[in-house]
Amino acid sequence: MKFNTSNIFNSPIETGLRSLTLLEAGYPNAYDLERLTYYDYLVVHSDDIDDGPNSIHPKAPHRSGEILVRRPIIEKGLLVMISRGLIEVDYSDSGIKYIATELSTLFLDSLQSNCARNMIAKADWVVRKFDVQKNEIIRKLIYKNLNVWGGELTTESYARDENKR
Repeated sequence: MKFNTSNIFNSPIETGLRSLTLLEAGYPNAYDLERLTYYDYLVVHSDDIDDGPNSIHPKAPHRSGEILVRRPIIEKGLLVMISRGLIEVDYSDSGIKYIATELSTLFLDSLQSNCARNMIAKADWVVRKFDVQKNEIIRKLIYKNLNVWGGELTTESYARDENKR
């Protein structure tokens, strides 16, 4: 049987798992959807950040556009993890936030694949690097670099004369 990875890449299952790794790494902190969206991009493309570890997905041209379409997929992924008791919703005066549950550690500890361990390590790095920052600071960093991240591959292909017809 042939396995179709296009059904998994950036699916609600994959984004839900990434959100879970981020919430577990940041526990007992709860994160809003905006922060989870930024963190998700940074987990996937960690080497877009100076001195960041290798990314879990390969660099793709125009990847910065992912930030614009990521939020609804992350919402679906959160719902999957909430339905399994791995993430809880925290309703407070400061808004809606998400937090890992006590089942999160048990579940993530059971994942032994290199891919899963790598994702967990990237989530730990993102949380350590950015948890001290406010959402506004992370937003500015990301939007300041939107034209750079993913643009280097386009620029390189123009330099090699690949885009001329």
